[in-house]
Order: sequence, then C-alpha cells, then structure tokens
Amino acid sequence: MKPILVVDDDHQMRTALKEAISRVGFEAVLAGDGQDALQKLNHSSFSMIVTDMKMPKMDGLSLLKEIRRKIGHIPILVITGFGTIQDAVEVMKEGASDYLLKPFSFETLMSKIRFLMDRLHQERGLITGNPKMLRVVKFAEEVAPSDTSVLIYGESGTGKELLAGIIHKKSRRNNKPFMAINCAAIPDSLMESELFGHEKGAFTGATEKKIGKFEFANHGTILLDEIGEMSLNLQAKLLRVLQEREINRVGGNQAIPIDIRIIATTNRDLYKDSLEGNFREDLFYRLNVFPIHIPPLRERPDDISLLSHHFLKEFSRRLGKSLQGFTPQAMDLLMGRTWRGNIRELENTIHRSVHLCKGDLVDITDFMIEEAPVYEASSPGKIKELEKDMILKTLKEVNGNKTKAARILGVSVRTIRNKLHEYGNFFPIPPSEKPGGAVGNPSFR
Repeated sequence: MKPILVVDDDHQMRTALKEAISRVGFEAVLAGDGQDALQKLNHSSFSMIVTDMKMPKMDGLSLLKEIRRKIGHIPILVITGFGTIQDAVEVMKEGASDYLLKPFSFETLMSKIRFLMDRLHQERGLITGNPKMLRVVKFAEEVAPSDTSVLIYGESGTGKELLAGIIHKKSRRNNKPFMAINCAAIPDSLMESELFGHEKGAFTGATEKKIGKFEFANHGTILLDEIGEMSLNLQAKLLRVLQEREINRVGGNQAIPIDIRIIATTNRDLYKDSLEGNFREDLFYRLNVFPIHIPPLRERPDDISLLSHHFLKEFSRRLGKSLQGFTPQAMDLLMGRTWRGNIRELENTIHRSVHLCKGDLVDITDFMIEEAPVYEASSPGKIKELEKDMILKTLKEVNGNKTKAARILGVSVRTIRNKLHEYGNFFPIPPSEKPGGAVGNPSFR
C-alpha cells in the first residue's frame, strides 16, 4: 500500500498524525505546507492525503484544487477548526472525500482514515469470480449513470457499502462527495442534527451552527447504511426531504435546496417491515426504485478461496511478512465453514492467521476459530443466558465499544443498546460514542 501524505504547518500536529497513522499499520509522509505537498506529489505517489485547512503559502482549498487538476482522483481528508465550517463546505464542494473538525480523538481520526482506505479498495473493484456476484456488479454498473435511488439488500458483512461505492464511482457525480451514514450507529437524539445540521442555539449544547451530511453531500451521493434501523419519526422527515428536495437545519427557518443521489442499504426485509408498520411504506417505495440483492458468502463458495488469498496478501504486506498461501487442510477448513459474518468474518479470520503464522503457509493451527457449541434442546431461559453471555463477552473484548461489538455479532447497535437496557448493564461509553463526538486527545487540537 502506498503511504499517506500528511500536510500540516504545525510540527506537533504533523508528528502526532504520523504516529497515529503508523500505529494502525499505514506509513505516513509529512509535508509542512501545500507547496511542499505538491513537490512530494510530483516525485511520489500516495494512497490518500490528510491536510489541514489553514496553512501559510497555500491553504487546504488551493491545495485541493491543484491536486484535482494535476492528479485527479485521490482520497483527501480535510482537517478544519470550528471557526472554518464554511471552508469545510467549500472543500467538500471541490471534491474532498471527508472532513474532520478539531478537536478530535485518535479513534475519530482512524475511523475516517479506515473508511477512506476501505473505499479506495472498493473503488478498485469488487473481488469476485462468482456468477451471481458478477451479475450483481453488472446491475450496479447499469444503474450507476442515472440518478435512480438504489436499495441494496444483504446480510451484514456481504459488501453492501462496497457496492454503493462502485455505483458512486461510475455515476456522473463521481467527482463530488460520497457521504456514508450508519443509521444504526447514531442515537435518535443526534440523528436529525447529523443528517440535516442545526443552527446555533437550536437546543442545549448547540453552541454554533453545524452543517449536516445532506448539505455536505450536495451534488454528490449519500449512503444511508442500515436504513431499516431509522426511527419512524426520522423516516417521515427523510421522506419529506426526498419529496421536496430541500432540507431545514434543526432550529432553522430557511429551506436549503439539495441535489443529491440516494443509496440505501439494509439487512432486513423492508417490505415485510412496511406491512407490519415498522417501516414507512411510502418511504420504502421511494427507496426501492432499483433493488439489488447481494448473496451471502455461503452461496458463493468459489469466492472464499479468492478472497482468502487477497486478504492474505494484504495483511502479509501490512505486517511485513511474505506468506505464500494456505496448506490444503487450512483451505479445506475455510471452504467448509458457513461464514455467518460473511466477508467481514473471513477477513478477520485471515488477519489473525497472518499474525500467528510462523512459516510460509497458513495452517489450521494458525486459525483462531471457535466452533459454535452444540446444545441440546434448551429452554428459552437458557438461550437468553447464552445470548447475554455472548453480548457481554464481546463488549468486554472491544472495551465496551457498541459499534464494534454490533459489527462482530452481526446485529445493529440499537439491538446492543436495547439488550444492555434489558440486562441493566451499561458499559462505560468510549469517547467516540459520547454525544457531541469525541473530544479528547490533546495532540489533535
């Protein structure tokens, strides 16, 4: 993987960003200003760029324009202070991939970088040799040039967001923002402000104006990930936005017109939910204009070997190893599993095996796979206890991070919250999950 170019005129910030990026396995190259960055770009290639907004000689907006003119498409994460919200809007309009407001935590920075790096992999093409999946990709490429709303169905971990990225890349909006919102990860109390923004003084704690995701993504594409987890109240407001093509910030009176393409994903049967009153029927038909169904990994076993070798190569490179492949026994084990967590579970399994492998080939002993225990006919109470133990154990392993636990268990964050409420057990909330976002690391102020 090519290194990440970090551009910031503050030495302490540059050093802190480099240390943070290196801690998660990516190499960082530093530039002290926009001109220095352009010189480095003339002589080297990079996977993405992280740049400050306010710098001497050349600011972030000017740098972005030069990069787009000379290089074209490369993921760019813009860092800005609270006083430069309008500048952040401008750079998003110029094609920045995402923005980050100071102050921010290490976790917030890493989630942004991982998201953009993952999307970079997605844009290089979906890895498959399976006829069913190739047909899915063909459908996505056919609908991409239009502005038709797309609803992508599939189990957790099948690559729904990846497919959404492909649709955006092949659309006429591909040089504009692609903003993803995880509807399951954001509490209802914060969701409206996250989507549509708010005015200063709109509610307690709204100390300044905030631009919402819809406004930032104007003229681009917005991905509503796991739309089935959105509350009915917010569904009604989203429906109005789709009908009127305009938004109102919370606490604001001025309607703001938007031109945006909607892609939504879900792991639920939204048609059934709409009939049962759990999802608005009118919103369902607004979103379900072009449905695409992604088959689970167990229905395309020929992709297991292909993906396993891809992940082996990727993690070997990241960890500085030169693994050559898998023993026949190891591959038999991989091919024989049902992979309920789909590609995400397979990726995690290969990642662990690369860490543990001491030879040239990954063997069965390098896998940390816990076979699901088989229980005789259990009472409902026993099943409830097993479910509780699994949820609490997973939360403990990820230091109470509900989003990570939900991803591992293949459920929504809302389900985790509801279960904890049922158990009367509340894990400490990580900084990144506290209302208002993470404010923490003094190195990133």
